[in-house]
Amino acid sequence: MMTNTTWLAALDAELSARGVATGDRAAAIVETESFITDTAENAFEHFGTPAAYATELAAALGCNQRPEVPLDARVVLDARQVDVAYRRNEVLRDVSVTVRAGTLTALIGPNGAGKSTLLRVLAGVQRPDQGRVERHGSVGYSPQSGGLDDHLEAEQHFRLFGAARGLSGSQAEADGRRLAEQLVWKCEGAGIAGDLSGGTQQKLRVVTAMIGEPDVLLLDEPYQGMDASGAARFWDLVSDWVERGGAAVISSHDPGVLSRAHEVLELEANLRSAA
Repeated sequence: MMTNTTWLAALDAELSARGVATGDRAAAIVETESFITDTAENAFEHFGTPAAYATELAAALGCNQRPEVPLDARVVLDARQVDVAYRRNEVLRDVSVTVRAGTLTALIGPNGAGKSTLLRVLAGVQRPDQGRVERHGSVGYSPQSGGLDDHLEAEQHFRLFGAARGLSGSQAEADGRRLAEQLVWKCEGAGIAGDLSGGTQQKLRVVTAMIGEPDVLLLDEPYQGMDASGAARFWDLVSDWVERGGAAVISSHDPGVLSRAHEVLELEANLRSAA
């Protein structure tokens, strides 16, 4: 059984994932915490799962409507009729997506549907077999795994990725620390990447993707392995990013991402022999 403390932390993350504003979320947490303290109730037994209760609260706060795409938003990335096959097995077929500034695109679908492959293609890490990808600006990419040097510390990663975006070493380190703090991560003295926990490695990947404020972020299951607090702060960071005109494409199994997204691209599992 969850303790009240862990239940409240999970509720905070679930509310954040459903697009509840920071102020409304804080008020809901305080009110709920006061109730269970005053009544000595067990939160799980009284309210049910954090996900279910967050859905009720989000509906009550009017967070079920998907945000609208800004009409004058410029296109920062455009992919048309992308095909990818591995050893004659189709992974992606005729996939198209347009990403505009100031928008969040949710990339969803079951395992094997090609979400990670599509993000690699969009990032330019992998070439499609057919189709085209046009990038109208810089790209920050956070893979689900890999993408880090196990023998480098966080600040060294900041300098490495910052240099690719034209930042000085000091600028890159300052930007990286600022982003890490927003994810509730004290990166100074954390050690080399290979010694970090899975959730902390994900934070490092997200930070390196965001250093230098690229035009579009491509994030593959970015908060997998993060604790509830880290996941909630991740969504705060992304919400602020989009509000300031940045674009993001996020692959996730979490249905809560749908309420935040301006656009949703759903891939179907279609592995089959290519002709």
